[in-house]
Amino acid sequence: MSGHSGNTGTFVSAAAALHCPHGGRVFATSAPSAVRIDGVPVHTASDTFAVSGCTHTIDRVPHPCTSVRWSPHAAGVLVDGKPALLDTTEAVCLGAALVPQGPPVVLAARQGVMCR
Repeated sequence: MSGHSGNTGTFVSAAAALHCPHGGRVFATSAPSAVRIDGVPVHTASDTFAVSGCTHTIDRVPHPCTSVRWSPHAAGVLVDGKPALLDTTEAVCLGAALVPQGPPVVLAARQGVMCR
């Protein structure tokens, strides 16, 4: 979710449902963290994310989201020495020309660990 800062929230793990604001599916394209919650890898700021199935158009011309850029809090929780992604971490979906197209929708798996 965009608009939140700080280091409180639920860890974003491989079990989280991630989507661009236009309904495309967001998925990690990098190797998962060795740290696991409920047996599922936790995502960190070093992970890269792609988007598939985005239907965003401008004047009927396709401009799909292709990636997500996360901006974790500098003083946040570290996993393997890298900032952990929380469902409150600021992020933006980007098109192929790196134009911001809105925040991703993050539905973190609730059975994990919450940071406060």
